[in-house]
Amino acid sequence: MNPISNVYNWQRLTPEDAHYYFGYYDRNPWNADQTLHLMLRIDQCERLPLPGEKAEIGVVTPNGGWRKITETRAWCHQQGCMELFHPQRPDCIIYNDFDPETRRLEARIFQLGKGEVGRYRRPIYALAPNGRYAVSLDIGRIPRRGYSYADCPVGDSLYPADPDHDGIFLIDLKTGEEKLLASYRAMLEKHPYRYSAEGRYIWLNHAIVNCDSSRILWLFRQTPDQHQVRGWQTFMYTCGLDGKDLCCVLPEAYWTRAISHQIWGRTPNEILVDANWDGTGHHAVVLDESEHPFRAVKLAESHGIMSHMIFSPDGTRLLADSYPDADGVQTLALIDSATGAMDILGRFNHRPEKPNIGDTRCDLHPRWSPDGHYITVDSIHDGRHRACYLLKI
Repeated sequence: MNPISNVYNWQRLTPEDAHYYFGYYDRNPWNADQTLHLMLRIDQCERLPLPGEKAEIGVVTPNGGWRKITETRAWCHQQGCMELFHPQRPDCIIYNDFDPETRRLEARIFQLGKGEVGRYRRPIYALAPNGRYAVSLDIGRIPRRGYSYADCPVGDSLYPADPDHDGIFLIDLKTGEEKLLASYRAMLEKHPYRYSAEGRYIWLNHAIVNCDSSRILWLFRQTPDQHQVRGWQTFMYTCGLDGKDLCCVLPEAYWTRAISHQIWGRTPNEILVDANWDGTGHHAVVLDESEHPFRAVKLAESHGIMSHMIFSPDGTRLLADSYPDADGVQTLALIDSATGAMDILGRFNHRPEKPNIGDTRCDLHPRWSPDGHYITVDSIHDGRHRACYLLKI
């Protein structure tokens, strides 16, 4: 009997000698022909990484088997090192690392079987689906250590040193040319209640490019104490990849105790969120960010608690995981986009007496393969190691 499901046959992809995981749910871990799946290998999951501590980057095949490629000092438990296959160079991966000589984060290109073949001056956060561009932001400013890197300690400056020339950047993957799409100054000018950001530490994260590579969304966050990271406020912004039409689509008033995650949907302007706007629990909700004011539509009831959600490549289904319930169980559901019908794909018992919801926790972070036939998740339900599991559907 499969411990995850009595119906679906989940397969463990990674060895049992260490902790293995991919990272976030908003990106594709597979190579072009779906024969290799990217993975990180680490020795511990009980604490945050220390400065200088490395993670191994490698690949596994759908039948299992691990092969190390390289190492990185720029990694975290929630999002790894942003490792991805390079869209313009199928035999290469792109990932973030820390250069001890320059004391800077950067993105590196590694050719399988050969070695490092290039670098970008800034770290990457996301890739555009058209394969032409990467999005960058100052990961070192992110005070949540489960989403940033140990070699870049959080500073004391509430605002970036140069808010006119720092913010969301676009990198041309072919030439390495950089362009500032939206500055902190421009975001503050569009801030729906700018006074609330005064005397607050501000940062950016969770940048994602839409399906036709025409627009980007990200979160602008502010907190009274960057060293505690409690009581932060969230504002979701969007703009075109040409830097035009900058807008704060979802102010903080829509977020508090109502949304935990967001991602682009099936069309260039559709955004999917796990909203609890009616007070009955978190549901799968979509909105058109080009409409002002927007009109939200509920697709499905979902789990009723906070969830990572993502549409299948063809848009007909969506995956929705859950945070641990009172017993430490995380549930993964497959939802029909048209009817809202839900099928439980698995229940992952993460076992601890008190479920870990801190920066070293292990979320499922469900991910589709490009053809929509495979799902992978990260889980620690065996009680020993963080591991990657695969389901063919």
